Parts: sequence; structure tokens; C-alpha cells
Amino acid sequence: MDAPIHPRSTNKLMQAAGMRALGLVLDGELLALSAASHDGEPKHVAGVRAILSSAGLDESALQTTPALPANPAARLAVLRGDGAPRPILHGCSGKHAAMLATCVHAGWDTATYLEPEHPLQVLLKDTVEGVIGEHVAHTAVDGCGAPAYAMPLRALARAFRTAVIAREGSLLRDVADAMRAHPEFVCGEESEVTGLMRAVPGLLVKDGAESVYAAALPDGRALALKVSDGGFRAGQAVLVAALGSIGAASGPGVDAEAFKRWGLVPVLGGGRSVGRIRPLVP
Repeated sequence: MDAPIHPRSTNKLMQAAGMRALGLVLDGELLALSAASHDGEPKHVAGVRAILSSAGLDESALQTTPALPANPAARLAVLRGDGAPRPILHGCSGKHAAMLATCVHAGWDTATYLEPEHPLQVLLKDTVEGVIGEHVAHTAVDGCGAPAYAMPLRALARAFRTAVIAREGSLLRDVADAMRAHPEFVCGEESEVTGLMRAVPGLLVKDGAESVYAAALPDGRALALKVSDGGFRAGQAVLVAALGSIGAASGPGVDAEAFKRWGLVPVLGGGRSVGRIRPLVP
């Protein structure tokens, strides 16, 4: 719990709050998209373009790593077209678009927005440290090219707890509320993150690369986990079991069948299910 890990995209909740503090004006689905790891569905790409357009920019300003959509149907559509990976299709392009829009609002250089010494990144690091209540253990470079901050799992869980119990209208709460109101913009239609938020009223969930998850219920019960080998196959099963252990699987409005469905992670052999991943937790 005290050893630092890289939460990767679970940091986006705090980064989005920091950008709002710097004057970024986004609401609803676009605010959710600024904290997202989206699957490259058409609505996600349109949302990224809307964020860029609000700042007088287009997708050529993005410095995300060129990628193909994670959503199978969206990926197939691109492959049937020109087949070219593009920065706007990367799951972090919503965050990058919001970073660029923040820079335009503040009058900062957009060409160097990913440099750790850029005013944007300095202030976003300050925001993250303010939320977790301690200095980040170290700063690395994430897969999308943006700075990535390391922290203990307990600090990550505390950040998500803080977000859901913060007063309404506060910056962190606004981001959490947008994510919960628009879960389809946080990840995508085929995602366990979107599916679980739809299944449990008021649940906040975010994933990060190499099998990191953080989640919080409206009353402040929260968790964070990291699978050591980085495999998402195990991570999803452990996430669902851990949510069950804090009482998320029951209560008013919970879609128990959907909750169970996301907890069934099959092992395939010959194209059919021959087993399942089973977490060794209660």
C-alpha cells in the first residue's frame, strides 16, 4: 500500500480538475472526456474535435501517440478506410485536447505542452500533490507522452474518495460527477469501466494502463488496485470482486446481473470458453 506505483490514466481525474482550476471551461460529456481513456468511438472523436475547436485548434495540435481505436467496430471502420493510426484516435486524446485548450486560455505555448517544465504540467503536478496530500514519488513519461506521476495505492484511493465526497460544485467533484453522468465517454460501450458505472448508481471507476483501477462509491467507500504483471485479464476480475467486498454489488438500483457479468472473465481455447479467471479474494 505504501510502495509507489504509476496509476497511469487514473491520474486523469485530478489532472482534469487542475485544468478547470486554470480556467478550462468544459462541462458534461466533454468534461468526462477530458478525464477519459476513450475507445475511439465516433462520439469520442467528435468530442475531442469539439474541445479543440473551442480553443481555435484542430487535431494537428495533438501530440498523442498515433493509434487505432480500441473499440472493435471503430477499429474495423478505420482499417477499412485508410487504415492509418492517428493521434486523435488514441485513448488519451481527450485529455490532450483539454491540455491544449487550457494552454490557449492561459496564453501558454502549445507546441511544448507535454514538457514537464511547461507551466501547465508544473501546475497540474501541484494539483495532483494537493489532492493526494503528499509529493509524487517521481515523474515519468506516460504512453501518450504526457508526464506520469507515481504514488502509493492508498493515496490514489484517497483521491477518489475525496472526489465523491467533496462538496457539490467543487472542481474535483465536478469532474467526478461528469464521469458518473457520462460513463460512455470515460471509456466505451465494450468497457468494464463504463459497464460497471452503469450497473451501480453513483459509482466512480477509472482504469489505467498496466492494470490499475481506482473506484469510489458515493458514500466514500473507495479502493485502488494494481496487478503486478500489468495484465488486464486478472485486473477486471479482481476489480469486480473488490467492489463486491465493499458492498457495491447490492443496494437500490444496482444491476446485479450486469455486475456479475463483468466479473466473469473467460479463458478461451479454440475460440470457446474453457475456463475463467477467478480472484482469490472473498
